[in-house]
Amino acid sequence: MAKENISADQLISVIISSIEDVKGNKINILDLRDIENTVCDYFIICEGTSNTQVGAIVKSVQKKVSKELKDNPWHVEGEDNAEWVLIDYINVVVHVFQKHIRDYYDIESLWGDAKTTVIETSY
Repeated sequence: MAKENISADQLISVIISSIEDVKGNKINILDLRDIENTVCDYFIICEGTSNTQVGAIVKSVQKKVSKELKDNPWHVEGEDNAEWVLIDYINVVVHVFQKHIRDYYDIESLWGDAKTTVIETSY
């Protein structure tokens, strides 16, 4: 399977690029590798301004990862209402929020011990 050859760095790079393609906001990478009992190695968190944009971000991520890395998510959850969509690539989990839902759950604070990288966007 091609998946075995994909590094987390490659996957993260393609995911970030695909979020930027549709102007996803406030992109953070949380490195969870030094935290015990985590479900994955990285969270990528971003937000869209509406359920339409959240849906567009989710589609962009799936399409670009599939095209460039020949990989598909293990699981996707939350697409119906598009307020918080989770895209699970096993080692990397993408959270796409609408702003008010992101503010409410504040998962960056819940994972406060994680090393956080803020991606600066130019739009």
